[in-house]
Amino acid sequence: MSTSPSESRRQKAARRAGEFPAAPEPLAVPVFDSHTHLDITIQEAGVPGGPGADPVEALITAAAKAGVDRIVQVGVDEPSSRWGAELAARHPSVLAAVALHPNDAPLLPDLDESLRVIEGLAASPRVRGIGETGMDTFRTGPEGREAQEKSFRAHIAIAKRHGKALIIHDRDAHQDVLRILDSEGAPDTVVMHCFSGDAEFAAECVRRGFYLSFAGTVTFASAGSLREAAVLTPPSQIMVETDAPYLTPVPHRGRPNASYLIPLTVRALAETRGDDLDELCAAISANGDRVFGPWS
Repeated sequence: MSTSPSESRRQKAARRAGEFPAAPEPLAVPVFDSHTHLDITIQEAGVPGGPGADPVEALITAAAKAGVDRIVQVGVDEPSSRWGAELAARHPSVLAAVALHPNDAPLLPDLDESLRVIEGLAASPRVRGIGETGMDTFRTGPEGREAQEKSFRAHIAIAKRHGKALIIHDRDAHQDVLRILDSEGAPDTVVMHCFSGDAEFAAECVRRGFYLSFAGTVTFASAGSLREAAVLTPPSQIMVETDAPYLTPVPHRGRPNASYLIPLTVRALAETRGDDLDELCAAISANGDRVFGPWS
C-alpha cells in the first residue's frame, strides 16, 4: 500500500464502488500479482461485477481469467496480516506477506507486542513475505521516525530469522531505506514494492540484488523516470503488482484496481523495455517462484 488512505479518499472509494474497469485482453503466458490487498479492495471498492456470493473468489477468478494465476496478499497490520495468512492457508493460488505498515508503527499502543504477533505469523508455511515494511517520510513526520525505523529494523530481523522475502514500502525515503538495510544486513531476498525511484536508485537496488516490483504508476504520463528505471532492471529482477485497490494503470487511473488489470501494466512494461511480451511474462513468473517459492 503506497499510502494510508485519508478519510476523503475512503469516501471517494465508496462513491466509485463497483466501478471496476472492463477486463483487458488476457495474457497468453500467466504472471502473478506480487502485491495486492484483497481485503482493502473488498472494503473500499467491492468486486468486479458487483456483489457476489464470495468476493474473494470473485477477485481471484477475475484475475485468473486475465492470466494472473497467483496472488501475494499483503498485510499492513495485525488483523490484515492474520486474515492474509488464514486465506493463504486455504487457497492454493494465494500466498501471504505479514507486517506492520511503516505509517502505522508510530501510532501503535504497543509496538513490541504487535511485532511479536507478526513474528508468530511469519512462521506459517504459506506466509512467504515480511512486509510491507520500510520507511515513509511523506506521511510520517519527524516525530514518528524513531518508531518507524525501529519497526523496519525489527521486520528485517524477522525476515532473516524465518528465511522470508522482505517487502519494502519506500516513499520519499530511498537513502534511509538503503542506509538501514546496509546497517542491518539485508535478507537474501528483498523486494522493492511499488518501485518509485529513478534510474540511479534502481541501479543501486539492482547492484544489491533486490527485486524491483512495478505497479500501475509506470503507465502514468508523468512517470518518465520510473520508466527509465524499468528499462535498466534485468529480467531476472523485475516483477509486477497492483497494490490494489490503488494505483490503477492507464487508461483507468482513478478507478478501483484489482489483479485482473495486471495485463495493462505488463504490456506497458514490455513496450517500454522493448521486450517480447510472452518472454517478459515468463521472466516475471519465474521470479515469483524464486522469491516466494511454489504456490502449491
